[in-house]
Amino acid sequence: MTDPRPRVDLSRFDNSKTFHPGAGVVKRTLWFFVNAIIFQNPAFPFRSPKPALLRLFGARVGKGVVIHPSVNIKFPWKLTIGDHSWIGQHAWLDNLDQLTIGNNVVISQGAMIIQGSHDYKKIDYPTYTGPVVLEDGSWVGAGAMVTLGVTLRSHAVLAAGSVATKDLEAYTIYQGVPAVAVRERIIASA
Repeated sequence: MTDPRPRVDLSRFDNSKTFHPGAGVVKRTLWFFVNAIIFQNPAFPFRSPKPALLRLFGARVGKGVVIHPSVNIKFPWKLTIGDHSWIGQHAWLDNLDQLTIGNNVVISQGAMIIQGSHDYKKIDYPTYTGPVVLEDGSWVGAGAMVTLGVTLRSHAVLAAGSVATKDLEAYTIYQGVPAVAVRERIIASA
């Protein structure tokens, strides 16, 4: 006997109803190649041209930004990066919505910013997105994940391998899956 409950039907999926990439097909295609050849490529070690290329594609990028090799950025036209922020190797900025990275923010190696998902309660599995904000001085640890709609408040820390599914309070260190507050972040003055 077959289960009578409704089933997901991916043949009915139509992303155009719920998701708008924010740029035309030509711009998205050009970005695909620039991203693959320069940003994702581990054999392209040069950091200096990356902020300028992001700006060329519509990102707002401050001064002193460091983007290491093997970084994947979905849509630069939905990206803002403040001054002196760092993005580590193999970070994945899946910014299907607005991603705002403040000043002096660190996104460590292998970290993921995931800004899209699917409504699993609907038969046609529509896409939905949400903005992410990483306020000044926040830190996303190695292999950590920030999910859509989350804000890391000023100087919040998401520990390595942790997953942020809710906003993180300022000057607080979070750890685990899902991430929970474990202690205050105290920064020694120089």
